[in-house]
Amino acid sequence: MNQELIEQLAALSHEQWSGWMKYLFSVSGVDIDKETHIPREYTLRWLRQMDTPYAELSEIEQKSDRKEAERMLEVVTKWMNANGLVLFKPSGLNDK
Repeated sequence: MNQELIEQLAALSHEQWSGWMKYLFSVSGVDIDKETHIPREYTLRWLRQMDTPYAELSEIEQKSDRKEAERMLEVVTKWMNANGLVLFKPSGLNDK
């Protein structure tokens, strides 16, 4: 496994996690004891989503996951291109 690619994917994973945490805290409340509380509506939605296979998510939820997958694929594609590798063969070539 290529360490450079691993580091690039790890950086993206951290960026995605960090973005998620910023969102989570932006919709959560803090009580007088400085405890963070996630509103019930978010808790119920996220519990449902985490127990739902991807294929059974709504189209909107799948679209959100696809967006994150595209970000991962972009990192892999850039790394492959920089290393003279091809991820996808253009269609129509050598299809005989």
